[in-house]
Order: sequence, then structure tokens, then C-alpha cells
Amino acid sequence: MATKRNMFLKTKTTKHSLFVGWCIESPPSDELSSVTGGCGRGLYHVIPPLTRQFGCADASFLWSVDVGGRKAGMNRCQEPGQGAEEQQQEEEVTGMVCQEVDLRDGQMKEVTVGDQKVLLVRTRGQYSAVGSQCSHYNAPLVKGVLVGDRVRCPFHGACFNVRTGDIEEYPGLDCLPSYKVKVEDGKVYVSIHKNSLKLTKRVKEMCTRVPDIKHTTLLIGGGPASLVCAETLRQNCYQGRIVIVTKDSLPPFDKPKLSKALDLDSGSILLRPGDFYQQHGVEVWTRKEVVSVDPAEKSVKLSDGSLQRYDQLLISTGCRARPLDCPGWDLQGVKLLQRHEDANEIHRSALGQKAVVIGASFIGMEVASYLSNTAASVAVVGPSRYPYERSLGPQIGRMIMRMLEEKNVKFYMTDAVDEIQGENGKVTGVLLKSGIVLEADVVIAGIGVIPNSDFLAGSELEVDSRKAVIVDKFMRTNIPDIFSAGDVTSFPLTIRGDQRVNVGHWQMSQAQGRVAALNMLKKPTKCESVPFFWTVLLGKSIRYTGYGEGYTEILFKGNVEERKFLAFYIKDEVVVAAASLMFDPAVARVAELMATGQIISKAQAQAEDLSWLQM
Repeated sequence: MATKRNMFLKTKTTKHSLFVGWCIESPPSDELSSVTGGCGRGLYHVIPPLTRQFGCADASFLWSVDVGGRKAGMNRCQEPGQGAEEQQQEEEVTGMVCQEVDLRDGQMKEVTVGDQKVLLVRTRGQYSAVGSQCSHYNAPLVKGVLVGDRVRCPFHGACFNVRTGDIEEYPGLDCLPSYKVKVEDGKVYVSIHKNSLKLTKRVKEMCTRVPDIKHTTLLIGGGPASLVCAETLRQNCYQGRIVIVTKDSLPPFDKPKLSKALDLDSGSILLRPGDFYQQHGVEVWTRKEVVSVDPAEKSVKLSDGSLQRYDQLLISTGCRARPLDCPGWDLQGVKLLQRHEDANEIHRSALGQKAVVIGASFIGMEVASYLSNTAASVAVVGPSRYPYERSLGPQIGRMIMRMLEEKNVKFYMTDAVDEIQGENGKVTGVLLKSGIVLEADVVIAGIGVIPNSDFLAGSELEVDSRKAVIVDKFMRTNIPDIFSAGDVTSFPLTIRGDQRVNVGHWQMSQAQGRVAALNMLKKPTKCESVPFFWTVLLGKSIRYTGYGEGYTEILFKGNVEERKFLAFYIKDEVVVAAASLMFDPAVARVAELMATGQIISKAQAQAEDLSWLQM
């Protein structure tokens, strides 16, 4: 196969197969430009004539798919020859993993081939095999939820297609490896290429930038939405320029880890290594801030005074921690958790010292949990009776408060800060509205967030009353070619009848980044993801799915005081959210039911029989 650019490889149709090869920079005709392949992924897409503007990647592979669904990949530099099948068999490890009758449709089991654990699945009478560990944090998928051709991780809700291994829902970035399965004489065999025996995840094929293509996509913000948007563009043959602009000193990193482990090394939290961006032609500008947007000129102004033009723009600037608004807020030792450097500084300054955490919601409680093992003392100040009282309810809040009290964390609830006291510019204590004074060497505020949208003033982009950027289900703003994704957005949530919401979940930011990219490429795609969230306290993880704002009742299964429960949040006689501790994979199951559009009634949640959860 020729590999020279500016040439097309014609399609060839046989009785059983369609072969398509291509190499495009400037397609000679719209007819040929309408059939392109997926950057070596063996997928076919129909792309309109905008291919000329965006470019399209070389075909790294030529695929043959016969009518029986069997699939074989061939490198473009190879030709089929005698003995190819025997050579392939020599390069594979094959194991008989079970009898054909061992699994029924809708069942899965973990098997071993060589030293590799494999998830074996049977759906619609056919077996398939993929990697056994979630690509996010390596959770065992066999303990997750299988619905149709999709398995959902029991821990954090990522979803994978069990036939292809492709990731279909976040968190996580990568796909699962997929393996060959053969059923012969009533036995099931799985084959793994020897080079893949140690691989637990698979990065989707991506193209890179072609310098001659001047089209520029600018992504403001260095969070998960920007990263997934950039990767989705490259996975779909966008060969223009991609620039990520971030105020952070690091390229995109795993921010949820910051409040759970404050002493992490920066290298351990990067979502991608530095050479990944170079390989795929993605520019990452760190320590740079966009201060204004000019939609008419399609340009942004940076804090250093420079201008950057764009053809398409993504606003994914997230939110910033809300600062304290009281005397002494600016004393040395008063901290906010936003950056990796902040986490490390809180760890160092609280080590063996007296720490006071202001705020008893997710960030504050995770920080208090961590510091209970490192600080001399930890006190938590909150406005409600219990932590999480509004979001998770008083029963769960009381249970969590007792957990941390067992680690000598002191709680000062239904109270607030009147003043941060200090000497010589350094914090020494916290005066509460009740008159209590708490000794403090370090104070950490976790009292909410503010959308980072101030720089949009004067741009005519619509924002809501909280200053979140208003988007539709396609992540489009009110101005053409400007999209927004992540925590900074106010968007229509499918499971709440398109009620406009602002959800600060990592997984939703990734999903919205993907949707924005596809719509930039004129591939109409709606954001239909179900929110999924988790928090970790003293090694125990609470899972949460749905959107519970405005719930009027909580129904429990299990026992909250025994720290093993499933909670259903009810509004208008239906389940709008669920939370659990030590009750996997219940929340993953609820998320998958919601994702398929099923309504879970209050009666179902009340029933003693939970067979509908397939626990």
C-alpha cells in the first residue's frame, strides 16, 4: 500500500468484504472525501466535505470485515502471504477458559490466560473477552454491572463496550484491550498476543497535527474537559492546531486526588505524560491565563498582553475555591485547595500542627480525613447539624461525623467563623460566632466554589445567576463556534427532564468535553450522561449517582450505623439519586438503569425484594 500523501487508495468491494484505504490532505472530490476511516481504529465514518478544512489522518491499518462479523487487521506495509496464520498463532498465548455452557447470556466471569486476567462475557449467545480492570483506578470489572454489551465499573461508574473494549462513559481515559475468542467443541478459548500480555489498558488510535492545516481549536482550562476534548478531536481525524491554555503549573492532572492525599508527587497525578502531547500535536500552555474573549474577532487576550486567534473555542475553566469573607482571611496559614502546590503546602504546614477546617462538605471532609493522620489536632466548623446534611442527608452525615470523631476530629457544627485571629501576620486561632476560640496553626477553607467566568465579561456569552456559562445539550453557547464544558457550565440534565443544572463532577466534565469535540466536528451528539460521584473518607468510599437536589425523602437498605447501606433519594414518587457505602455494585446498577431511561419508582425502592437491582 502506498503511503505518500496527496494520494487516495480506492475502495474495493468483494462479495463478502469492503476494503477502504486512504491518505488525505486535499481530497480531489467530495465523493471520495465522504468515505474515511478512523485513524487506524478499523472504524468507518461518514464525514462531510469539511474534511478539506480539518484534514484527516493517514490510515495506519486496512481492515477487512466480512459479513459474518469476523475481523482481521493488516498493517498497511504488510501483504497477506503463506503461513501468516501459523505465524500469528506462534505469537499468541491461547487458553481454554471454560465450557460453552458455563455462562448464560448476561453473565461474566474473570478468567486467566497466561498470567493475564481477562473478563469473559456472554451476551446474545456470543462470547467476548476484554481486559478485566477498569482503566480508571484498576477496579475489578467482574464486580460491576453488565447491561447489554456494556459493563459499568462498580467503583466510579466508567463504562466499556465488552465487544470492542472501547470506553463509553467516564471517568478514565483509556479503553480496555480486547482479545480473540473461539468456541470449539463446546469449549471456549481466549487468545492474547504475547506483546499484550502485560497490558491492562489501550489508548485509542489518534492522529497528529498537519502543519499545513491552519484551523485552530483553542481550549481554555487545563482540566478533564479540555483533555478529553483534545483527545476526541485527534481520535476523529482532526489534524488542525489544538492549544490548551491553563493557569496551572502542570498539564492536565487528576484533581480529585488532591483532597484525598495531599502529599502526592506531581508526576503521580498527571493524566498523560509530557511526550503524549508532543506525539499527538497538542500544545499545552501552562501558567497562562485568558483575560478576555472577542467573539467578533475570534481571538482571546492573555494576561501577558498577547492575542491568540481561534476558529473554535472551548471554555472549560472550571471553578475556584470560594475564599473566606471575614477579618483575617489573608493571614499566613489560611489556605484554599485549588492547585497541586496548595495540597502539598497544606500537608507540610499541618504536619504535627493544629489544623482547623472551615466547611463540612466534600472537600473539607476529605481534607479533615487526611489530616486526622498527620496533624496534631483537627477541628471542623460547619453551618449545619451534620456534614453533608443537605446533599446526603442527616443520617449519613451523622454516621460520617462519628467515623471522624473516632479519629479524634472535633466538630463545631451549627456555627460559623467570625474572625481569623493572628499575630505577626500569621494565624493563631479561629473565633467562632458562638464565642468559642479554636487554636490554629493552619486554617483550610472548603466553603464552596465560584465559576471561573469573569474573563467573559463584555463577550455577550450568556451566563446564569451564578455566573455559570449556559450551554445546550450539544455544549454550544449562544455564540457560534464557542463551546463550554465542565464545572463552569449550566447545562440541561437529561435524567431531570432537561432541568438546567451545574454539576461539579469529574466524570461529567469528561463526558461534556467529548460531546463538545464531536459537535465541533459537526457530528451532532447530545450529552446524556448520568452524574456519578464518589468521596473517600478514612479508606471508605461513598458512591453517588443521579441528581438529588430537592429530594423530599430518603429510603435506606442495610444499616447506616453499621456503615453498610444503600440510600434512595425520592422526589415526586421516583428515585432521583442513590448513594451507598459497602453496597457495591448497587449505585452502578442504578446509574445504568437511569442511563437507559428507566424510571425507578418509590415503590421499587421500598420493596424488600431488590431483585430488580440484580445484586
